[in-house]
Amino acid sequence: MKNRILVTGGAGFIGTHLCRRLLAEGQEVICLDNFYTGQRANIRPLLGHPRFELVRHDVIEPIRLEVNQIYHLACPASPVHYQANPIQTVKTSVLGTLNMLGLAKRVGARFVLASTSEVYGDPLVHPQREDYWGNVNPVGPRSCYDEGKRVAETLTLDYYRQHRVDVRIARIFNTYGPHMLENDGRVVSNFICQALRNKPLTIYGDGSQTRSFCYVDDLVEGLVRLMAVEDFRGPVNLGNPGEFTVLELAHKVLTLTGSPSPLVCRPLPENDPQRRRPDITLAGEWLSWAPTIPLDEGLEKTIAYFRTVITQDNDPAAPAGGRTYELG
Repeated sequence: MKNRILVTGGAGFIGTHLCRRLLAEGQEVICLDNFYTGQRANIRPLLGHPRFELVRHDVIEPIRLEVNQIYHLACPASPVHYQANPIQTVKTSVLGTLNMLGLAKRVGARFVLASTSEVYGDPLVHPQREDYWGNVNPVGPRSCYDEGKRVAETLTLDYYRQHRVDVRIARIFNTYGPHMLENDGRVVSNFICQALRNKPLTIYGDGSQTRSFCYVDDLVEGLVRLMAVEDFRGPVNLGNPGEFTVLELAHKVLTLTGSPSPLVCRPLPENDPQRRRPDITLAGEWLSWAPTIPLDEGLEKTIAYFRTVITQDNDPAAPAGGRTYELG
């Protein structure tokens, strides 16, 4: 069955991969993005596709479209970007979600909210299960994102309870892969770009804090399955339960890039979580989903992508107006 699908934040990192996946399945896709963190170069190869449409729009403003599925991904997700304009971040999470839920109600669309593991804050329960309510600082520098997403989850389930909108909530853990922004401040892109430029790898704290790293193709598979499943609202964790220290990740990146870069330590940011690992039991039960791409394999693909990015950045003959990539 062909669906007409809206992907908000569709020119962003995850949105780009999701748009490509949906087109490959024969769906009609509307990509909505205001290009605050999304990149036009990400979706440039899709612009001539007969089933792809680009709409430049900010989700904090209402919009009327005819769709039957909505993936609501729009929101800056890295600390560098969501802390740069915290009020806008809150408005995107709250007003943007309100507007997209209103659209879903109006047209009868199924709605998937891209929430985040940050709703768990600096967790006191490990690994994190969906029934854990979290340990979030409501007035800290990260709260614009953390609390914004918590309110977005509230709105999503209230629209189900009050208006019977067909909703689902995905709590996305650390995701990486091609089309990440190299300046987004996330640990995978930071380490890879620093290593490829033979610059010191920046470790915040002593590197003992842990993260789980899910390759983007695995994450997109989980989102698609969540949209397709019947009689399930979530929230559901989507992430890789493999747990690595930041220091372990740094050494993997150095090995895979062959970089001689040293490690340097910097103070740990305020409210930075010490441990992060999803319990994905629920995703296995309801979606028959689990990640399949090991960290080393995913890092190799991501490193290959950033080698191309950095080479083009250093090439004075490269065309102006951003990079382009082949659809595949």
